[in-house]
Amino acid sequence: MRLFVAVLPSAGALQGLFDAVAPLRELPGAERLRWTGVDGWHLTLAFLGEVPAERLPELEAGLAAVSEVHSVHRLRIAGAGRFGDRVLWAGVEGQTWALRRLADAVTEATAEVTGATDDFAFHPHLTLARAGSSRGHRRAVQRVAAAELDGMVAALAGYRGPEWTAAELHLVRSGLGGGAAHYETLRSWPLADWG
Repeated sequence: MRLFVAVLPSAGALQGLFDAVAPLRELPGAERLRWTGVDGWHLTLAFLGEVPAERLPELEAGLAAVSEVHSVHRLRIAGAGRFGDRVLWAGVEGQTWALRRLADAVTEATAEVTGATDDFAFHPHLTLARAGSSRGHRRAVQRVAAAELDGMVAALAGYRGPEWTAAELHLVRSGLGGGAAHYETLRSWPLADWG
């Protein structure tokens, strides 16, 4: 199973972002992007890769332990950026220090099971679009010009969505089919609520 651990924004946060992103799809270069759907918007804490089913109970026990000692926290989807000329993303603000601690704890708790270590610094974001072939066609990757991506980033830079509470940790299975990723939450754990 191809797995990752994530925090999922509230329905209100997702709707606000959806409304803000809709006009971006009309900008120059937007037609050359593969836009992610609302059902794919999440904050990845750790990508685990392929995990054998027999390791799942051990993995779940580790994530349950993490959720018991990390508290709920307030976040807001805000701003935008890009990774090179390939990925357009929305940012996060609020109690991001708590989100970073949670991501570090998840990485530590899952490393023994998966053997994976994250070589990249945690950068909380929701992927909105990727440059590349669309609709699963096998053709050369098309890149969106940096200026076009910059225009999209600028258009979303002032966005500040509604505040929401990150209250659960989710173990998610990622499946590829028909060119798009499909996500299924296998298990969720509530974060501690000491308030």
